[in-house]
Amino acid sequence: MTDQHFSAHARTRTGRSHQGVGHVDEHHDERFTVVGNHLAQHSELSLTAIGLAVHIHSLRSGTLVGIKALAAKFPEGETRIASALRELETHGYLARIKERLPSGRIVTRTISYNKPRTHTAPRPPKPHSDPPRTPTPPPAVPPQPHDLPAHRTARDVLAGLRTHDPRLHLSEQDVRRLAPAVATWLERGVTPEDVRRTLSAGMPQEGVRHPAGFLAHRLTALLPPPLPAARPEPPRPAPLQNCDDCDRAFRAATPGRCRGCSVAHQAGAAAA
Repeated sequence: MTDQHFSAHARTRTGRSHQGVGHVDEHHDERFTVVGNHLAQHSELSLTAIGLAVHIHSLRSGTLVGIKALAAKFPEGETRIASALRELETHGYLARIKERLPSGRIVTRTISYNKPRTHTAPRPPKPHSDPPRTPTPPPAVPPQPHDLPAHRTARDVLAGLRTHDPRLHLSEQDVRRLAPAVATWLERGVTPEDVRRTLSAGMPQEGVRHPAGFLAHRLTALLPPPLPAARPEPPRPAPLQNCDDCDRAFRAATPGRCRGCSVAHQAGAAAA
């Protein structure tokens, strides 16, 4: 015969209206989970996310709650479960933190909150067995194109066009957009004054309606070709020298004897 629990009697929540849901509440002595109405009645979470949060709250610490482990338990696929986990993270009911084990393997630790957090949970301290690491200095950031000298000069050329012709008034956004094209001209050996003269020469009598578009067309249509590569100079011949013996002219880097006198001198030295 089973024991009777007087605290387990059914209790009906009554209301004035006979419409809508009715409740029959029974007391739980074991195997129950307390869930706040802030979660159960959350207006921005999907029902999948709410149900998943309740399930995770009910699990023992250390239970695997990865996407594949949850998909193996429930009919929802991995896509819906992954989306629900992201919802819970966004609203502060869940945090997933990557940790490096002493073996070097990286694992994901999941933390479930029974009340939503408005900030990300702090990273837990590393185990003492993990040796301290020397912080790696951040890599040097290369200069951006708009910070290079050629681009700064190009912006000055474009901004100064309105002093030569008021019809070529450009906004700051137009100047920054056209600066790379002008920088290409400068890299091809055109001086800033020549760029300014070419862009403002031969303006239409009726004026221009869109100065930025007009200049963009000229920068493309009139772009000069790159300068030809400098050819190496041919080697220069050795200077003329006068032979010390016969006074004949010959080419050599340093003064001395010509080839004939050098051979005769070597022969005489060998005979002696």
